[in-house]
Amino acid sequence: MTRLLFILSFLLCCGISQAQDSIPITEDPPKITAIKYTEKDIQIDSGTVEARHFEKNFKKKYTDKEFIYEYKAPEKNWWDHFKHWLARQIFNLFNFSSLKTSLNFVAILFRIIAVLVVIVLIYFIARALTKQEGRWIFGKNANKKTLFYSDAEKNIHLLDFEKLIKESIEAGERRIAIRYYYLWLLKVMAQNNYIEWDIEKTNSDYLYELHNPAHKEEFTYLSYLYNYIWYGEFEIDDLVFRKTENRFKKALKTFGNG
Repeated sequence: MTRLLFILSFLLCCGISQAQDSIPITEDPPKITAIKYTEKDIQIDSGTVEARHFEKNFKKKYTDKEFIYEYKAPEKNWWDHFKHWLARQIFNLFNFSSLKTSLNFVAILFRIIAVLVVIVLIYFIARALTKQEGRWIFGKNANKKTLFYSDAEKNIHLLDFEKLIKESIEAGERRIAIRYYYLWLLKVMAQNNYIEWDIEKTNSDYLYELHNPAHKEEFTYLSYLYNYIWYGEFEIDDLVFRKTENRFKKALKTFGNG
């Protein structure tokens, strides 16, 4: 058995040896000679090169949001801190779904408040203009009428109120007639030392100067009628005018007999 194994091993070794001898042996690859270039082989670029420069302030073209790659949150001022504080209070008080919703509510609230403030300012400005005969500013012969009524207040002691009232009634200007009645009353009260006339004084100032309770009550009511009719800026009918006129005529007799 051992002899048989020896013979098989010998034959196997001989087969491998013959296989190795049959592999062809290749020659070394040819060496590549170096490539040489001359000046004739160099191509010169004869084209002109135009130097280009950036435009002045070119960065301003790239300030839009599309060109901002690093966003930096703006620093909060005192107003931002106040809004956030108020939003947190409202968020806790009304149980909003999120703090952002509360902030949106605060923003809407401030807009509403701003609109209301503007409306109130317009109202008071219009009221002030009305008290200073502002209704005549945009009317016909505005300068003439504004000057006329201003002079009437400054020179009540020189005016013939009976004539002015008659002319106003004939022209259908009942409100102006009531105004003349009121200025006439102040003139009579000043002439009889019930008050001291001053164009800067108000109805309350004149009322304070009166000592008789009956006089105070009468002047208070007449001041109410005057303010209601003159500053109300609406037309009055004949009935209201006659009642008001009779009340002023009665007061003129009362204070004229002082």
